[in-house]
Amino acid sequence: MAGTLYLIATPIGNLEDMTYRAVRLLGEVDLIAAEDTRNSIKLLNHFDIKTPMTSYHEHNKYEKAQVLVGKLLEGMNIAVITDAGTPGISDPGEEITKQCYEAGIKVVPVPGACAAVNALIASGQATRRFAFEAFLPMDKKERQAVLAELARETRTMVVYEAPHRLKKTLQELLGVLGNRSVTVCREITKKHETFWKTTLQEASDFYAQEEPKGECILVIEGLSREAIEKEAQQKWEAMSIEEHLQMYLDQGIDKKEAMKLVAKDRGISKRDVYAASI
Repeated sequence: MAGTLYLIATPIGNLEDMTYRAVRLLGEVDLIAAEDTRNSIKLLNHFDIKTPMTSYHEHNKYEKAQVLVGKLLEGMNIAVITDAGTPGISDPGEEITKQCYEAGIKVVPVPGACAAVNALIASGQATRRFAFEAFLPMDKKERQAVLAELARETRTMVVYEAPHRLKKTLQELLGVLGNRSVTVCREITKKHETFWKTTLQEASDFYAQEEPKGECILVIEGLSREAIEKEAQQKWEAMSIEEHLQMYLDQGIDKKEAMKLVAKDRGISKRDVYAASI
């Protein structure tokens, strides 16, 4: 009988965020696949966990996942952990999970700390709808394409960034998104944890003078529907109301309906359309 793959969340800073279930399972499984064994051994030692570890990271995720799936098929129970947080979120855990589903192996998530969620709920930004972007692509063309997509995103956006790249990223976001509201979240759950709700302009100006420290998460305001509607309305400003109305009449639409469409397009009343068309 095949074993089970456990995706176990570990603390992102404060060791007190480790769950009782996570400690128990890490002690019970046959093997722990860790993103960085040198980092994870500190966690295991803290909780007196003696389970053997093996390395499973970005550079060996395809081949090593195949090896681990083979062990699971033989009946071993394996836990996957990352350096910090929830495995499978922008890390190699995604690949082994896919391979386990293809092999018919049971996958069990073990909840715990997640940097993106903690940043979002403490950001002061809208939380009902959000888009997790993780780290922006390093490839220039792909990065530009992603930024262009984010410019039209109406959901709150969550973006990870390393301190040495934060200045450039803030400048790029400001240039593409405009001066949106942003919360800069640093060192979550750690000693120097900070949440700074500001604007992209203010954050860019600040970090142009101050050297960023610590891992950062940017929680960025999405494009408002009001802004989208205003932008759509502005497209018609190059055309007079009479020309706008005639455009619809030329399409065979009756005048009453055409006037409704013009009013809707321009965000004005039908009375204003009527007055301009007399």
